[in-house]
Amino acid sequence: MGIENEQSCVQLSKIAISETHGENSPYFAGWKAYDENPYHELTNSSGVIQMGLAENQVSFDLLEKYLEEHPEASTWGEKGAPGFRENALFQDYHGLKSFRIAMANFMEQIRGGRAKFDHERIVLTAGATAANELLTFIIANPGDALLVPTPYYPGFDRDLRWRTGVNIVPIQCDGSNNFQITPQALESAYKEAESMNMKVSGVLITNPSNPLGATIQRSVLEQIIDFTTRKNIHLVSDEIYSGSVFTSSEFISVAEILESKNYPKNVAERVHIVYSLSKDLGLPGFRVGTIYSYNDNVVITARRMSSFSLISSETQHLLATMLSDKEFTENYIKINRERLKKRYEMIIEGLRNVGIECLKGNAGLFCWMNLSPYLKEQSKEGELEIWNDILNEVKLNISPGCSCHCTQPGWFRVCFANMSEHTLQVALERIRKFMDRIRTKNI
Repeated sequence: MGIENEQSCVQLSKIAISETHGENSPYFAGWKAYDENPYHELTNSSGVIQMGLAENQVSFDLLEKYLEEHPEASTWGEKGAPGFRENALFQDYHGLKSFRIAMANFMEQIRGGRAKFDHERIVLTAGATAANELLTFIIANPGDALLVPTPYYPGFDRDLRWRTGVNIVPIQCDGSNNFQITPQALESAYKEAESMNMKVSGVLITNPSNPLGATIQRSVLEQIIDFTTRKNIHLVSDEIYSGSVFTSSEFISVAEILESKNYPKNVAERVHIVYSLSKDLGLPGFRVGTIYSYNDNVVITARRMSSFSLISSETQHLLATMLSDKEFTENYIKINRERLKKRYEMIIEGLRNVGIECLKGNAGLFCWMNLSPYLKEQSKEGELEIWNDILNEVKLNISPGCSCHCTQPGWFRVCFANMSEHTLQVALERIRKFMDRIRTKNI
């Protein structure tokens, strides 16, 4: 018997009963439909295909092969494995030095060496979710506001707000310029927060882990840095690299801009980078995230607070071994990008063949699909109506734009890297039949 919310006379805390976790969103409703009837190629071919999950599963075979060939990566790998007692008994807030060094080197490697990372500035957390919440606790007080460009990951409503008491004020972006952030949109969001008597503490951008599947341009990042400097607020950049871009040159990290323009300390110390291995290595279950800050006090405080979200020493040891193997990481990055590009081209071409256009992107875990020409009415209600048909009739879990706070109806986020090529082809065939039914109705 499942556990469901119900009326009770037992009182709980305000956090426990708060709705700011955001789980009433269609985003999570789609997940529930998938969980109740998951697609399986052999045992449930009519089930719901999960296209709402931004996971990178295209290169699992490379990771599995590495672990088979390198049992020393695990302290459990063989009897009397070196380091077992040390890892089993204790770790401090800093985490294993070997892992922090390996992580810093890996972050440099996938940036083509265009940005340097000091392992002493890396703070380890149990995933990017923990990192974003931890940073929010540090840079903002309850009642303050973070500015976040739309469309944004629906989980931010939970991650940034629920326990911190901080508000999200959207930076409204639209399709007229491919949803790029503009100085006018930044200023408008700032003024909106002020009109609601909220102190703005920072801007959070996702590059390119946003629902658009596109990287933020260098000129836009420079404008955001200038804006946060003028307003005396923080900039948090939630970044993923090789797991979501076709070539390293297409992604511009905030770190790269800070170094290339040699910003003064008072600018750099407002910038904080969140990074995890969930997308790049396809290891969300390992719960490995990092905070990289140019602010000494943020690093010190983050380490103190990270005691609530530590990564197991076993996981750190394994990944330190893997990421220190340059031959493996270079081969993995190359093959992973090639495979993601192939999947991206498969879905873009498949959708175009049935009359659906997508926002031009250069990221490899999802695309931003435009169904606005097929809505019965240009509204949130019209968008949710076609989403409901796709979920319950077509049996595809995709994310409607409104769940990502997109103000223009008809946009949908579609993930494609969390399934086999065969399953992706099944999904595209279902979409083709759905579009045929729509056109027949409109004749």
